[in-house]
Amino acid sequence: MVNETQESLLRWIPLLPLLGAVFHGVMIGIVRRPTPRWGVIGISVGAVVLSFVLSCVAFVQLVTLPEGSDVLVDHLYTWIGSGLGTSQFTADMAFRVDPLTAVMILVVTGVGSLIHIYSIGYMDDDHRDDKGFQRFFCYLNLFTFSMLVLVLGDNLVLLFLGWEGVGLCSYLLIGFWYTDRFNAYCGSKAFIVNRIGDFGFLIGIFLLFKAFVDAGVPAGVGFAEIALHFDRIVDVTMATPWGSVWRLVDVIGLCFFIGAMGKSAQIPLYVWLPDAMAGPTPVSALIHAATMVTAGVYMVARLSFLYAAAPTASAVIAWTGGLTAFFAATIAITQTDIKKVLAYSTVSQLGYMFLAAGCGGYTGAVFHLVTHAFFKALLFLGAGSVILAMHHEQDIENMGGLKRRIPMTHLVFLIGVIAISGFPPFAGFFSKDEILVTAYASHVPGHLFLYGLGVATAGITSFYMWRLYFKTFRGDTRVPPDKLEHVREPASTVVKPLFVLAGLSALGGLIGFPQIYGDLLGLENSHSLNNFLSPIWPAAEPHAIAHSTEYLMQFTAIAIATAGLLLARHFYVHHPEKPAQIAERVSGLYTLLREKYYVDEIYDAVIVRPLVRFSDVVLFRTVDAGVIDGAANGTASTVRGLAAHGLRRFQSGLAQGYVASMLIGTGAILWWWLR
Repeated sequence: MVNETQESLLRWIPLLPLLGAVFHGVMIGIVRRPTPRWGVIGISVGAVVLSFVLSCVAFVQLVTLPEGSDVLVDHLYTWIGSGLGTSQFTADMAFRVDPLTAVMILVVTGVGSLIHIYSIGYMDDDHRDDKGFQRFFCYLNLFTFSMLVLVLGDNLVLLFLGWEGVGLCSYLLIGFWYTDRFNAYCGSKAFIVNRIGDFGFLIGIFLLFKAFVDAGVPAGVGFAEIALHFDRIVDVTMATPWGSVWRLVDVIGLCFFIGAMGKSAQIPLYVWLPDAMAGPTPVSALIHAATMVTAGVYMVARLSFLYAAAPTASAVIAWTGGLTAFFAATIAITQTDIKKVLAYSTVSQLGYMFLAAGCGGYTGAVFHLVTHAFFKALLFLGAGSVILAMHHEQDIENMGGLKRRIPMTHLVFLIGVIAISGFPPFAGFFSKDEILVTAYASHVPGHLFLYGLGVATAGITSFYMWRLYFKTFRGDTRVPPDKLEHVREPASTVVKPLFVLAGLSALGGLIGFPQIYGDLLGLENSHSLNNFLSPIWPAAEPHAIAHSTEYLMQFTAIAIATAGLLLARHFYVHHPEKPAQIAERVSGLYTLLREKYYVDEIYDAVIVRPLVRFSDVVLFRTVDAGVIDGAANGTASTVRGLAAHGLRRFQSGLAQGYVASMLIGTGAILWWWLR
């Protein structure tokens, strides 16, 4: 039973960024006079920083709640209320903070604040117009508001409102430089692919509502209500059109996961995320690190009680995550755009999170979500610093030897690479280790293969990240001499946030310090994140792994990360000519990876072009132009013809003709009455 404590402070966490976005929107769209840049910066950055402060206050209030209270709730009003009895449907405009929400709002507002500060310097050279500068921060604030509504929402409908909000804002931010047709295309692609996933999400909500109505339960969609009555629908089955019978909770879980596939870029709906690199680099960091792409992981964790009762859906999540992690990592090996490498890395790391969640390791999934927010935001913003220093050059083949030119960027980027590669004691090591342990000990069919897939992906990740580092910062420079002399560190507003993220990437893993090391050091309950989150997870059997086995698994993870480092160093530092030679020998495989397995081309040939052709020939030319326009134009032509050849003859302009018509009409009416 959840015991709630009312706290009206919570509403201001999302409202502050919303007020900032509304102010900018009014100034741009209604007043049509841009605010001075210092005003834009103060309002936008100040709103998110204040949200972070309030998030910290909410966190402190949560951990200091009196005995018997578990959740902070801020109920504003009843948003939707309809029906009676068992057909009643209600959804409140209410925000909740429990341990999972507390972690999420700290990450969203904390990393989001750093990205806002970074954007001051990054967007400063975008002098196209002051309205563009203000429009950018308007979108950032609106995006932050939507993400906060998503994670703070007390019910599925409010979560879905935030879900759609971040989808809309991603379209605006990815296509921010919309005058470039490719950027506009990438924004549209992200929007459309996410709508495909969102359709599954909606079906899941409808099925859940119907299941509660059929079970005779008044159907609210609050998470506490769903969890309270969930046992009433656990054993319900449904027949499919092809004759098989599925448990309803598995079907609902799969529908929700389809939504997560789109938002969190899993196979087969991952194709939008690499193209999201068309947006400004702060957008890439905001979308790919701490916010939008983690929404699907958060949703699965939030509905952990559902997935714990849906083993088929959980197995699909685990296998989709494992395959996506490996698939995307192989593509990243051959990419040369610095942001594209990081984009495919994000797809891969999200796969790790779903691998953990599908295996029942919800703490591991959230733990990696947090550490990934630190080191991936650091890597993206570090890449943006490199791009600024290189005057918007993104091809790593045209870099090299930048360590001496931009030493601070080099240092923080190196910390991010070490963290994502999985070297202790950096953050990525602890969270990846927990995911691998979870996969090894789980009861998902084929769990040992999934564990092997996770280990192999870790090795590939280490290789391509060190490849990126060596080709960017080490070796002989490939920068043209006229450009090299102008390469220097960007503004302090760009560099300083990187050091904060670097510290978090180096030390953030200590919030999940493994208990096996805690036992050695005499520390009780050393895994503080697990202790904090475990009360909200469904009851489950603990991992039964001997300490010796866990030590061996950690040694294996370190060894394979080291192998990736040494292999990358061999190829890109000591023998830089070898990669080209190997690529020539296995040209078919290399081309396949470089062209991303031709997935975009296959989608274009099988789905996009036939759909466009069908829309043109059938919907436009036949239905719209032929039937609808034909009916409208035909009606107009008929009326015009009758008027031209018949009715106009009665409008002669002669008074005697009108009198005669009146008399005839009057006579006809009298005859009708008197007959």
